Amino acid sequence: MNCAMNSSHLQVCVSRRLHSAGMTAAAFVVLISFVCGMCMFLRVPFMVMGSGEGEEAEVSSLTLAKRMATTAIALWNPTGPGKDQFQYELGVLLRGMELLWRLTGDPNYFHFLKFKVDRFVNVVGNGSSSSNSVSIRTYNLSQFSLDNILTGRILLTLYDTTREHKYRQAAALLRKQLKEQPRTKEGGFWHKLIYPFQMWLDGLYMAEPFYAQYAKQLFFLDQQEEEEEQAPHAEDFNDISLQFKLMFKHARDPKTGLLYHGYDESRKQKWSNPITGDSPSFWARGVGWYCIGLVDTLDFFPSDHPHRAELLSILHQVTIAVKKVQDPETGLWWEVLDKGGEAGNYLASSAACMFVYTFAKGARKGYLPPEFCQYAHESYSSIVSHFISPSTTVAGGVDLNGTVSVAGLGGIPYRNGTYAYYVSQEVVTNDPKGVGAFLMASIEIAKTPSLCSAD
Repeated sequence: MNCAMNSSHLQVCVSRRLHSAGMTAAAFVVLISFVCGMCMFLRVPFMVMGSGEGEEAEVSSLTLAKRMATTAIALWNPTGPGKDQFQYELGVLLRGMELLWRLTGDPNYFHFLKFKVDRFVNVVGNGSSSSNSVSIRTYNLSQFSLDNILTGRILLTLYDTTREHKYRQAAALLRKQLKEQPRTKEGGFWHKLIYPFQMWLDGLYMAEPFYAQYAKQLFFLDQQEEEEEQAPHAEDFNDISLQFKLMFKHARDPKTGLLYHGYDESRKQKWSNPITGDSPSFWARGVGWYCIGLVDTLDFFPSDHPHRAELLSILHQVTIAVKKVQDPETGLWWEVLDKGGEAGNYLASSAACMFVYTFAKGARKGYLPPEFCQYAHESYSSIVSHFISPSTTVAGGVDLNGTVSVAGLGGIPYRNGTYAYYVSQEVVTNDPKGVGAFLMASIEIAKTPSLCSAD
């Protein structure tokens, strides 16, 4: 008999097996509690019943990533996610798909990346590729929104793979925005034009990995066309490091080491502390954005850059603070990080995926101590057991539950950044920000088993 990984079917299956085995329901509860406890203690991998023969089989992180991708492609093909715009929801989803393509080599994932981006990149002109102009549907540079930069990383991937000039031209539009982006007096990017003098943790992931990848990737492509070698754009990497350092300087709480979601240099926002300029709460996904932004940016940062060591130190300090507020029972994190167990608070899936990705990749790349790899694997197992279920709509897919839809500061209606605000936001299934982060985490877990077992 095959017990599918579905709660209603599982109840029927269990009842039949209890009856055939002569075991009472009460005895079964005692037995299953003992087994679950031992699995947690021994860190047994997530298991489901295999199809066909009814045999048990370990579900690897790569298998789960593929099943999550199956769901994503079904949900957001051709339109979506969200409002079907060239912005960060699309960007984080496609980043996860890109990592899956790179690991598996499956061309279907690459075709999905290209298809989704080609729906937005429009070529204008009939001449040679160098004389054509390019526009990006739904993108408006004059909004100066950092949220619209992230998908530019996929433009760079597509250009590197296909050498189609339109992708480079489209990426140049986004780089132009960063060049003209309004800044705080200290040089930090405003999160958006409508949020003057404000830096948000989100913005560090939305802009800096693209900024760094553009500086390194396109520089070296240009070098192939020039005879004289030059150093990569040092001023760009100075600027990139400045963004992380400013947010760490202003948003870090000296007591916990955690980062507040936003910082208002002007202190004019109602949510801002009149002394520090910080918002009131430690939003889990906000800290997650900062972490994955830093760990991805370091991939492109020159090894001999004078600010690299400081960025590595910042990453270590923030991840230590994140580890300290991990829920001891589940290995996960609460929506408001320092308020675990308080009324209304809940365990947050997208943030957990971001922290797992940061821990695993940081350990694999040498950005963090090796023990963070084991931390990542332990938490990933909890992500699977708490948030992953068979898809209710897509055959062969899985669903990611427990993701907050959106959270921000200010705006209309006004978002005050309090604890009550964050825990009142809608929690959904298969939010693209969570799906993309789960793909990223799953790929890193798939890359690191030998590293973790080396202990």
